[in-house]
Amino acid sequence: MPEQKTAALPRPWRWRRALLWGALVALLLVAQSLLLALTLSYETARAQEKVDDVAGEVAARVRQIAGRDLQGLQGLLWESPQAPRWTADASELQRRTRALLRIEYRDADREVVKSVESTYVTPLFERIAREHMEIETELACQAALRQGSQLYSRSYFIPLAGGEGLEVVDLCLPQLRAGSAAAYVVATISLRYLLEDAVTQEQARGHELSFVEGDGTRLARTGLARGAGHYLAERLVDLPGLTLLLKVDSAAGRPRLIPNLATALVLGLSLVLFAVVLLLARDGRRRAFAERALAESLAFRHAMENSLITGLRARDMSGIVTYVNPAFCHMVGFQPVELLGQVTPPYWPAEFVDEYRRRHADRSARWEAGQDPRQGFETVFMRKNGERFPVMIFEAPLLNAQGEQTGWMSAVLDVSDQRRMEELARQQQDRLQATARLATVGEMASLLSHELNQPLAAIASYATASLNLLKLEADDPLTPDMVRQAVTRIAEQAERAGRVIKSVHDFVRRRDQAREAIGVDDLFEAVLPLVRLQARKSGARIELELPATAPRVRCDRTMVEQVLLNLTRNGIQAMEGHTSQVERVLRLQARPSADPRWISLAVIDRGPGIAAEVAKQLYTPFFTTRSEGMGLGLSLCRTVVEQHGGALDFQNLEGPGGQVLGTEFRFTLPAAGAIATNKDNGDKPR
Repeated sequence: MPEQKTAALPRPWRWRRALLWGALVALLLVAQSLLLALTLSYETARAQEKVDDVAGEVAARVRQIAGRDLQGLQGLLWESPQAPRWTADASELQRRTRALLRIEYRDADREVVKSVESTYVTPLFERIAREHMEIETELACQAALRQGSQLYSRSYFIPLAGGEGLEVVDLCLPQLRAGSAAAYVVATISLRYLLEDAVTQEQARGHELSFVEGDGTRLARTGLARGAGHYLAERLVDLPGLTLLLKVDSAAGRPRLIPNLATALVLGLSLVLFAVVLLLARDGRRRAFAERALAESLAFRHAMENSLITGLRARDMSGIVTYVNPAFCHMVGFQPVELLGQVTPPYWPAEFVDEYRRRHADRSARWEAGQDPRQGFETVFMRKNGERFPVMIFEAPLLNAQGEQTGWMSAVLDVSDQRRMEELARQQQDRLQATARLATVGEMASLLSHELNQPLAAIASYATASLNLLKLEADDPLTPDMVRQAVTRIAEQAERAGRVIKSVHDFVRRRDQAREAIGVDDLFEAVLPLVRLQARKSGARIELELPATAPRVRCDRTMVEQVLLNLTRNGIQAMEGHTSQVERVLRLQARPSADPRWISLAVIDRGPGIAAEVAKQLYTPFFTTRSEGMGLGLSLCRTVVEQHGGALDFQNLEGPGGQVLGTEFRFTLPAAGAIATNKDNGDKPR
C-alpha cells in the first residue's frame, strides 16, 4: 500500500507538466503566427510607403519643371519675335526641356507671328493644320486674359506621322499693357515627355507612371515595367488652369511566403524554444537563490537586531506599537508582550502622555501635508521600576512595497550616561576656571599688597596728623577744618582700598552661569581696576577703542572677564623688558565684525611678538614660557570663546620693513541683537 501510494503521487505532477508544456507550445504557435502576420503587414506597409514616396517625388518634380519652363517663356514674351535672339532663346529652351514641342509668338488678335518647332519630334501640325486645333488654345488664352496670368489648356491629342500621336497641353502667357493683351506666347507641352523628364531611371525600372483623367482615361505613361496593380498611389498635380492626376503602379507583387516562411518558422521556433528552456532554468535557479538569500537575510537581520545597542521601535499610523527589538526592551525593562499592541505604552510617564500623543498627531499631519518630519528630538521615558531617563529619538516614515506609509520607525538612544558625563565635564570646567581665577589672584598678590599699602599708609599718616592737631593746637580756630580735611582724606583712601578689595572679591567669587546681554564697555570697566594694578607697576598705559555706540554681546560675563584679564595680563607682561616705557601701550578694542551676528574684541600690545615655534603650542594646556606661569590661561581663553560659538586667533603686527611691532589677540562673541549706547549718553535701549 505505501508503494502504490508513492507510485501514484507523480501522476498529478505529470499532468500538470504536460499541460504546462502544451500551453507553452500553443503560445509559441500563436506568437509565431502573429509574428508572421506582423512581418507581412510590415513588408506590405513598407512597399506601399515606397510607392507613396515615388508619387510625391514625381509630382513635385513635375511642378518644378513646369515652373522652370514658365520662367523661360516669360523671358520670350517680352522680346521681339523679329529679332534673331528670340528664335535662338526659344530653341535653347526647347533643347533644355524636351517636353516643349512648339513655342509660338502671337499678336493681340492671337494670330501666329512666329513659331519654333522642337527637334526631338516631327512637326506637330503636319497632318492637321494648326488653325484646326485652336479650340483649347483659344479657351486658355481667353481665360488667361481675364485673369491676367498664364494658364494651361485642357489636354488634346495631336496625331503624328506613322499612326502615332501625342497628348499635349498648351500654356498661354498674355503680355498685358494698360489692361489689354499686346501679345501672347503659347507653348505646346507633351505630357508624355514631361512625365519622362520627371522620373528617374530607378523609379522607371520598378514602377509604371501615368497621367490619367478623372474617368480613368490614360493620357500618358512611362516606365520600363508594367504595374502589378497591388501597390498603387495617386497624386494631384495642380498647374495654373489644369489639374493632372498622377498614378503610380508598382511592379512588385504581394510578399511571398515561400521560401521565407519555412526558414523563419524553423529558426524562430528553435530560438524561442531554446530561449524558453534557458529562461525556465534560469528562473528556477534564481528562485532557489532568492529563497536562500531571503533566509540568510532574515537570519542576518535577526542577528543584527539582537546585537544592536540602539533601541528600535515601530508604530502604525494610529500610534500602536507593532515591533520592538531586544535593545529597546532592555532599555525600558519591559518584555515585548507588554509593549506590542499598546496604544499608550507603559514606558510613557503619566505626566507626559497627552503631550506625546499631540506630538505623534502633529508629526502625522506634517507628513500628510507634504513636509518631511524626519528629525531627532529628545524626550523622557520611564523604566519598569519607575525611573525617568532621557532618550534621543530619530523617527522616519515606515513605507511598504508600494511606497505607502504604514507607520513610523524610531531609533531610540539612551542618553542618560551622556548627560551625566556632560554634567561632570561642566563641573570640572567650573573647578578649572575657579582654580585659574585663584591662580591669577595669587600671581597678583604682590600688586595687591603694593596697591593697598599706599591707601593704608596714607590713612595712618592722616590719622596721626589728626591726633597731633587735636592735642597740640586745640585753641587754634583752624584746627576743626584741618581735622575735617584729614578725616576726609582718610575716608577717600579707605574707599580706594575698598574698591581694590571689592574688585578682587567680585572676580574670585562671582559665578553666574546664565548668559546675559551686556555692553562691551561694561566688560572692559569690570576688568580695568585689576588691569590698571599691573599696568601701573610696569609703567604701561591702557587705551580703550570703542565705537560711539558700544555694541552689546550675549555671554557668560564672568568667563569673558576671565578671558579679557588673561589676555591683558599676557600683553602687559610681554612688553616688560622688551619695550621702552614710553611705548608700553595696551589697547582694548571692540567693533562689529563683517558678519552682523558677531562682535569682535581685541587686545593689542607692543611687545616682541610670538615666535613660530611658540605659536604651534600656544593653546596647549600647561605650556608656558614663564617660569612662574601655570600654562592654563590661553587654553582656558580658547575654551571659553568656543563655548560661546566664537573663535580666538592672534597675529603679529608688522611695520613697513617687516619689523614686529606687537601682537593682536582677537576673539568673537555673539551679538545680543540690540546696541547699547555709550555710557556718556546715559540712555540705553531696552
